[in-house]
Amino acid sequence: MGPGQLTCGTKCFVNIRFGNRAEQMATGNFFPYPRIQHPGQNRKQTKETFAWGRHDMNRTATVERQTRETEVQVQVNLDGRGLTDIHTGLGFLDHMLDQIGRHGLFDLTIRAKGDLHVDGHHTAEDVGIVLGQAFRKALGERRGINRFGHAYVPLDEALSRVVVDLSNRPTLVWEVTFSHARLGDVETELFREWFMAFANNVGMTLHVTSLYGQNDHHIIESCFKALGRALREACAPDPAQGDRVPSTKGTLNP
Repeated sequence: MGPGQLTCGTKCFVNIRFGNRAEQMATGNFFPYPRIQHPGQNRKQTKETFAWGRHDMNRTATVERQTRETEVQVQVNLDGRGLTDIHTGLGFLDHMLDQIGRHGLFDLTIRAKGDLHVDGHHTAEDVGIVLGQAFRKALGERRGINRFGHAYVPLDEALSRVVVDLSNRPTLVWEVTFSHARLGDVETELFREWFMAFANNVGMTLHVTSLYGQNDHHIIESCFKALGRALREACAPDPAQGDRVPSTKGTLNP
């Protein structure tokens, strides 16, 4: 048996090709695990199988929604660098949405005009709806993704956990309480409305839990940061999946 080979049965060798990591990173053809090639394997098939590992797909979306209450435009790039440009008219909500982009490494552009002379409810909810629709559109058939993701995120004394399943079965489990009625220009009860609208329109199961904390700002910000991290994991391509849909049903369509 030569170097770089493992036995596979009595008369079979498996070649493990690590390659040049710097070259792989430069070309986008990088895998976190050694690539296993069996004797006689067609290299073209291997390249196609791991296409998602190189982010060949264009996972971007633009969605607009206009009602008598709000006008919302969203652009999202799931394979971005965490660049954000967000203006909803609700400064505290902008700050929270920025956490999703920065910590999920999603490029987000969000514009919203709403009937803030009434209150922030319609604006917050409709931003959740349109951002969710943009994620759904960018995910497409959800082939080759991890599908599941979770994150624990602390912010000083607060610790929050978010778990997601991009199952196309919308569910929200919300275990977050606040001690104040408002944070900045946003009523704290609107955060659940935002998470509900987002989960329903992405098509995902979403569990949000504040494990403990005293400062309301820290509690909700750790929730949004954890959402970004969990979504980053769930949306990320899984090279082992290839082009398969991560479901025993063969589809994640509703």
